[in-house]
Amino acid sequence: MMQPKKIAIYSGEIPSTTFIERLIEGLSNNGCKILLFGLQAKKVTYPKNVSIFSYSNKWNKLFILLKYSFLLSIFKPREKKKLDKIICNKKRNTTLYKVKYYPVLYHKPDIFHLQWAKSLEDWIWVRDFGIKLILSLRGTHITISPIADEKLATQYRGLFPKVDGFHAVSKSIKKQAEEYGAEADKIKVIYSGLHLKEVLFVENKIKNRTLKILSIGRSHWVKGYTDALDACALLKKENFDFQYSIIGVGSDEELIFQRVQLDLEEEVTFKKSMPFKEIITEIQQADILLLSSLEEGIANVVLEAMALGTIVLSTNCGGIEEVITDGENGFIIPVRNPKLIVEKIKLIALLSENNKIEIRKKARETIEKQHGFLENCKGMQALYQSVLITN
Repeated sequence: MMQPKKIAIYSGEIPSTTFIERLIEGLSNNGCKILLFGLQAKKVTYPKNVSIFSYSNKWNKLFILLKYSFLLSIFKPREKKKLDKIICNKKRNTTLYKVKYYPVLYHKPDIFHLQWAKSLEDWIWVRDFGIKLILSLRGTHITISPIADEKLATQYRGLFPKVDGFHAVSKSIKKQAEEYGAEADKIKVIYSGLHLKEVLFVENKIKNRTLKILSIGRSHWVKGYTDALDACALLKKENFDFQYSIIGVGSDEELIFQRVQLDLEEEVTFKKSMPFKEIITEIQQADILLLSSLEEGIANVVLEAMALGTIVLSTNCGGIEEVITDGENGFIIPVRNPKLIVEKIKLIALLSENNKIEIRKKARETIEKQHGFLENCKGMQALYQSVLITN
């Protein structure tokens, strides 16, 4: 099989999310030459076969503009002229586009792997220069945004048929992409992979006198935190002994207001985002990981909790049924149903310790079979190779 010489992994920011950083690590460990472009938010160390072409301030941008304008004018004048016409048609922020685009054109990867669907319009041009374009499909960019924004939906319908290959994090998202014109045979479902050595299974968890419930995720209506808080209010009315924490929302005014309205200041805690190692500790100490989302791909936090041995209670959102079988390796409830959240929490609390251990073990087995780090990397490489061969 043809092996890509250079793969650009583009999210716009360096370093990026945990998933994308794992992908970079895995591909580089397998001998792939990785190119990173975009804004460098902080310093990060990568293996030698990962090259960074980034900027962090206006002086970096000026240097990049001058450097690559010169290099392209000398070594790739025709391609520069062609790209300049594309940039000119954008009619705004042309200098910024040159800073973003020129390094990519000069270093010209075999594959440009774009991580966010909303950025597709900005990067569809790479195909005009013989660069294969792959788009990852995950989260609200595909599940929510095009439903709320008809202009974006129209953009997807026009651009998806032009993409060389897609990576979908779940079968559910694959189906949604097909609705916007993505060809089914160009979409490969590759589940997120975990470093299982970093998420060690805990069979016999410390028994908490007060049931500890945990949610993790940014402050956004799609996360369904208002439903979770309504469920907490119902639990409190029944004098159920619990503590609920949400990590990632910080001082969200709407959630704080709802917490006060429901008289939950003593039972509910909001926390800011924290490093991955601290997140792992929080999950290990929780009795239940609650995902109250209205829509997801397959939330990484669900996979992490299952791997660690914390029972997951999730809404039936996105591809969750691809990883959880209700009552066997976790629990599933309909979206927007605080009463059923309460019923399932009480059911979990009443389970015998042996039943809880069995559910935790099955959850870990699911992750080991379906969400291993090596399988994820192999899936990505197979996608890259198929694009190079068939397109």
